Amino acid sequence: MSTIASSVELDCKGLNCPLPILKTKKAIDGMQSGEVLKMTATDPGSVSDMASWANRTGNEVVEHEEASGTHTFYIKKK
Repeated sequence: MSTIASSVELDCKGLNCPLPILKTKKAIDGMQSGEVLKMTATDPGSVSDMASWANRTGNEVVEHEEASGTHTFYIKKK
């Protein structure tokens, strides 16, 4: 379990690509630079999608955890 503090939490469990990325983008857009978003998803494709999106946008995936098919991402806004 992570000790990273998040400013905003986003539940994308049960959603398939591209919805987790779209909802993450919308949440990040409403945040201040340096804030951390905690996003949870069950779509296995979200692992590569989040890495690609972060690389493309300059936001940072600080941590990724997986437990029982649920992926938890901590994303720091650039």
